[in-house]
Amino acid sequence: MFSQKGKQLLVVFLASFLLVAPYQSATQNEIAASPEESSLSAQLTTILNDEKLEGALAGVSVRSADTGEEMYEYNGDLRLKPASNMKLLTAAAALDTLGEEYTFPTEVLGDGEVKGGKLHGDLYLKGKGDPTLMKEDFEELAKSLKQEGIREVKGDVIADDTWYDDVRLSEDISWNDETNYYAAQVSALTAAPNKDYDAGTVIVAAYPGEDEGDQADIQVTPETEYIQVVNQTETVAADQPKDISITREHGTNNVIIEGTIPVDGTRSRSWVAVSEPSGLALDLFHQALKEEGIKVKGEQKLDGKAPASAEQVTSIESMPLEELLIPFMKLSNNGHAEVLVKEMGKVVSDEGSWEKGLDVVENYLTDIGVDADTMRLRDGSGMSHVNMVPANEISELLYKVRSEEWFDEYLRSLPVAGNSERFVGGTLRYRMGDTVADENVQAKTGSLTGVTSLSGYVTAQNGERLIFSILLNNYLGSVQEIEDEIAITLAEYEG
Repeated sequence: MFSQKGKQLLVVFLASFLLVAPYQSATQNEIAASPEESSLSAQLTTILNDEKLEGALAGVSVRSADTGEEMYEYNGDLRLKPASNMKLLTAAAALDTLGEEYTFPTEVLGDGEVKGGKLHGDLYLKGKGDPTLMKEDFEELAKSLKQEGIREVKGDVIADDTWYDDVRLSEDISWNDETNYYAAQVSALTAAPNKDYDAGTVIVAAYPGEDEGDQADIQVTPETEYIQVVNQTETVAADQPKDISITREHGTNNVIIEGTIPVDGTRSRSWVAVSEPSGLALDLFHQALKEEGIKVKGEQKLDGKAPASAEQVTSIESMPLEELLIPFMKLSNNGHAEVLVKEMGKVVSDEGSWEKGLDVVENYLTDIGVDADTMRLRDGSGMSHVNMVPANEISELLYKVRSEEWFDEYLRSLPVAGNSERFVGGTLRYRMGDTVADENVQAKTGSLTGVTSLSGYVTAQNGERLIFSILLNNYLGSVQEIEDEIAITLAEYEG
């Protein structure tokens, strides 16, 4: 018989044994693995023990691209913020739902009879989600109207952006982000300043004035009266520092430029998100009508909806989705992701909203065997700090999409490590150069405050194709080099 003290010791011993047992089992499993796999696991675990990740969270998953077999995982089932790795999910769902050749039309409709070159009614510019519209496209629409014989519009020119709902920002966009280009408002009718296609933005640049004491020379691309420039700058002596800020006043389209710029200084430039981007598109279209000599008797009006009686006069189509994927994924364009989410909602449920679009994304993931039930999806771009996705599910997605007929276009859209070409290397063009990962790793990057991610494909030294997903959260300082070290280690793998 045990004494009372002996019983207590026995209980402590048994409890200790039960706590240690799982660890011993895991160790035995690792020993049973091949020496090469054990070596790879040891290398990756050592990298993740970096002191820079002290107090942070890391989730890593590595699979064989041929079999989908899991080769390594470190907190692989832990839900973490994916940042722009969320775009991997959005792009796959969009390709499956919309198709590689899918395009976004923009229509011009007339509500009235055309007599003697005059439209006796209103003219509607109806957007259907195209995030690549530029000044040149509105000029093309105006030329086409002229070719159709319209020389004058007796009524108003009206913007119709009702293809999607009127919610401009996803619910987790922070107040201090909303005037920045990467958080531009989402509208079915919008415009971009250049071929990066940051829809809903303008480029504002400040150049030195001719003489000291002059205001800076401010240039806006595209030229538009939709924003109001408030110039509070001064050109200073050549030996003075440049200190220019370019900001949009919240709730307005007043762009305030403040500070000093030396007389021989370089420009300061910023992409600024506008408020209600359909107004920017309408202004560019109105300019184009004027340049073509088409008179408008009425006014420019926002928030209109073309009546059923309106007839299409002309239209223009965007590039196909397979081409849009390049600026979207290579440059990690947030606006494109959100447009695709709303478009999927419109096509599947006839509602261009985040709610209906994200339902489509989740259903696609479930259909291919990725566990959407373990995720929280709040937007299509990864801007939300509320998104939560495990690394194992991202790597599973990257395995499953390899069997899709559109996979080649999906893979082509991913940034390529070390490739200096902007629309090839994308956000990886300055990373992992002069290593075995150079021109080898194809992966999507992601970055938020305290969040970085990298998920994609790499070919190991033995020719084996590997899939990996790395999600790092809640760190202080910079840990991007840890991602690169993991990717390079996988590229060096000789197992």
